Amino acid sequence: MSENKKVFFIINKYSGTGFRPEIEGRIIDRCSELGFECTIEFTQSRGHATELAQQAVRENFKIAFAMGGDGTVNEVARGLVHTNTIMGILPKGSGNGLARHFKIPLQFRRALELLAKHQVISMDTFTVNDHLSLNVSGIGFDGHVAGLFGNNGKRGLAGYVKLVMKEFTSFKEFPVEVMIDGKAFRTSAFILAIANASQFGNNARVAPAASVCDQQLDICSIKKVPFTHAIGFGIKMFSGNIDKSAFVEMRKGQKINIEFSTPMPFHIDGEPLPPSSSFEIAIQPCSLQMLIPSGLSSY
Repeated sequence: MSENKKVFFIINKYSGTGFRPEIEGRIIDRCSELGFECTIEFTQSRGHATELAQQAVRENFKIAFAMGGDGTVNEVARGLVHTNTIMGILPKGSGNGLARHFKIPLQFRRALELLAKHQVISMDTFTVNDHLSLNVSGIGFDGHVAGLFGNNGKRGLAGYVKLVMKEFTSFKEFPVEVMIDGKAFRTSAFILAIANASQFGNNARVAPAASVCDQQLDICSIKKVPFTHAIGFGIKMFSGNIDKSAFVEMRKGQKINIEFSTPMPFHIDGEPLPPSSSFEIAIQPCSLQMLIPSGLSSY
């Protein structure tokens, strides 16, 4: 039986800084050089990437690449989870959290070389109220900001930081009881992050010890950081030492249940969903085949 060399590219033209037409030709040329049969499709609307990924599975494609931001990556994964079709990422968003976790190059030419030199892992995913998450989902302030971010058409790190500064003062800590694998923990939090991988994006590492293959989720509870400690806290987050902060509690678990008295804002992989007062979160071990750089030993 001949080797399956079919590769499907699902491209969101509107992620990040936009789409350069020459990229399509570069994909075709590189696939031809490597002996791959490629198909390229562009997303037309929200949810279309999932439909295209499901098409890739039905038509027996070996690999389906998501080219876009974290939202596009999540949509493609919804169509590939629990299948044998391998997922690849060509990062083109404002944060690129999962791509950065896997050390996938952000430059298109270098990322495309994953076709020639790669390894495949069976990574964990998880669900939040039956919604798929690959990377980091959060309840509280980050969910609030996610609901506002990009409404003016501007994304990127600078815009995100400006929005955080604007909304920080008025958003309050909230009491929370978290049930992790049947054991209850009570605390107050400003952000409650559920992490499969290590970072939100832009190298802001909320769970520096997280692994997508350990069949565990990292639960990061972050208190409201006073302005006098903000710089030091930021340094810890971007240097991978947030777990050493006095404002952070870290736990691990497979099944998490959370109840609130009022609906709370939340996001899944950076995309906001309507507020909820109840959360059921569960790991899905080894549920997605993922293409990552060869030689990467920690993931």
